[in-house]
Amino acid sequence: MTTLGKWTWLSVLVIVILGLCAWIFRVPLLLWGVGVMMASQFEIGPTQEIVWQQGPQSGAEERNQGPPNVVLILADDLGWNDLTLTGGVAGGTVPTPNIDSIAADGVHFTEGYAANATCAPSRAALMSGRYATRFGYEFTPTPRMMMPMLILMMGTRERGGPPSVVNEDAHTLPFADMGMPPSEVTLAELLQGQGYRTLHIGKWHLGRSGGMDPLAQGFDESLLMASGLYGRLDDADVIQARQSFDPIDRFLWRAMRFAATFNNGPAFEPPRYLTDYYTDEAVKAIKANRNRPFFLYLAHWTPHTPLQAAREDYDALSHIELHRERVYAGMIRSLDRSVGRVLDTLRDEGLEENTLVMFTSDNGGAGYIGLPDINSPFRGWKISLFEGGLRVPFLVKWPGQIPAGETYDAPVHHFDMFATAAAAAAAALPSDRSMDGVDLVPYVLGEAESVPHQALFWRSGAAQSVRMGRYKLVVSAPEGLPRREWLMDVQADPSERHDLSSEFPEKLSELRDALEAWNAEQADPLWASQGASAVNVDRDLSQRDDPQDTFAYWSN
Repeated sequence: MTTLGKWTWLSVLVIVILGLCAWIFRVPLLLWGVGVMMASQFEIGPTQEIVWQQGPQSGAEERNQGPPNVVLILADDLGWNDLTLTGGVAGGTVPTPNIDSIAADGVHFTEGYAANATCAPSRAALMSGRYATRFGYEFTPTPRMMMPMLILMMGTRERGGPPSVVNEDAHTLPFADMGMPPSEVTLAELLQGQGYRTLHIGKWHLGRSGGMDPLAQGFDESLLMASGLYGRLDDADVIQARQSFDPIDRFLWRAMRFAATFNNGPAFEPPRYLTDYYTDEAVKAIKANRNRPFFLYLAHWTPHTPLQAAREDYDALSHIELHRERVYAGMIRSLDRSVGRVLDTLRDEGLEENTLVMFTSDNGGAGYIGLPDINSPFRGWKISLFEGGLRVPFLVKWPGQIPAGETYDAPVHHFDMFATAAAAAAAALPSDRSMDGVDLVPYVLGEAESVPHQALFWRSGAAQSVRMGRYKLVVSAPEGLPRREWLMDVQADPSERHDLSSEFPEKLSELRDALEAWNAEQADPLWASQGASAVNVDRDLSQRDDPQDTFAYWSN
């Protein structure tokens, strides 16, 4: 072979290898590109001082005789087993005394359900008091191209499970235009109409344009999470844990930045670790409004990925060997410290007795962080309608009205927090639409008959579910693929290990009919699902799938 011939074959070989690499890594590279594009979309200015508008300088005694303050604290992706109240991270070695104290001083709803198994539709239900699917808010807003890339990367061909489905013809919207319609009456708007000062701190995820941002949806002041890092990447006091097995994690590290905005102003860099910064500002906001009724919506990002912990929390947990678990546990520790500081401020300002405090999570813990026990003893994760994706801490404290140490065992739902807060403020619910939430206080006090809900429903495209009494139906019905159903007795089998579909066909038919009737009342999605991925409900993402594992499809 001549020298020219050798170089020709070598060139062909190089081209083939490069072509194969481009094919194999096309999705990660595209996802990386989307992340870089998102990260470069706005400039971040230096830290700025937040000045919350000051309320009256006197009137504390009169305040305690008036309508209660309302404080709603929302965690993001908090697992059922993350609190020592229900178990605890690292075998219960990471105490959460402050969050637990809400239950000790009030009521623990032991069967509290999220409105959805992903964040944004749950937030829409919390803010509207009704099923988000009633107004088409079915899927979590994501940037264009992000979901198809993630669906392909999470498609389990390489990990041993069934394939994903990509809807290439999906008609979607720009990210900022995906949100809760302005026609919805938010809890902030309802309380604002009762004379409350309404304050938002943290995540929103309900739209940023067309009258969907917090200020347009009833909040007087808003300190908004403008991106998703908890601290600068070069900050030695912020410890990171990156998961190479998680495509969402790889995207977030590229796309997220450390930024906030105040009242729709320019983006700026927070002065310290994000959870502690939000808490600092929550304390300031409470003090500024101590002499007038206020609604504080403290929507923490913690413990959502990317996993970043403050060094003080990481250093305090040296007994935890697995790095990502130690970082995650540090985040839980910071969340509990935040709740403690908020509760202490209410107490110090003389507001504790006349403040309704509610604590929950937007959905269950995520399997993609690679920690198998976060939702124990429940099966499944965020992005599934098994109990692990839906069961959340649901704690309410109102010393003036609810006795301490109560438990309530019937199913309750996120939209009940809306109705409970509205009733506390003597605000009438909107009468021009179907409202799904109920005031929970009469049920806790034994004044209401029956239970809050005869049935509860969930839907995210291919994933649908209904709970009626002790039975629950979970449906996985991706377009073009076989339908799968599970019927469980969640009272006798809370871990949902026993499918009763073949044993109780009449009960299966009853729940199917109820789900079909409920679906007929819901609106079409405001934007289309970009595809469906098969979620392993028993293994976290760090583990290799087995084709014999149980999978349920999830659309977004």
